[in-house]
Amino acid sequence: MSMPFSDEDIYQAVKNHLPAVEEYIKSHGGGMKLLGVKDGNVYIQLTGTCHGCSMSLMTTKMVVERRLKELIHPNLNVINVEAGQEGELPADLYHE
Repeated sequence: MSMPFSDEDIYQAVKNHLPAVEEYIKSHGGGMKLLGVKDGNVYIQLTGTCHGCSMSLMTTKMVVERRLKELIHPNLNVINVEAGQEGELPADLYHE
């Protein structure tokens, strides 16, 4: 299903809401980088103690994705890209 917003619009909205979304992650000693947006998919990278944690997938889906769906659009999909896998990102990913 296509999004009613451009990748750029979604990127800016996610960027604006990052501090609120990151609160939970930071409370666990982690961090989050916004890598970019493509077709309603938001690509992030968990850092700090969250990087490589067995709970990182749950954190991505249950915390980050759920919160961004509430704040921006219910059809957003959040994908956590592990460090070293940046080469797997879409070539035309929107980012700043």
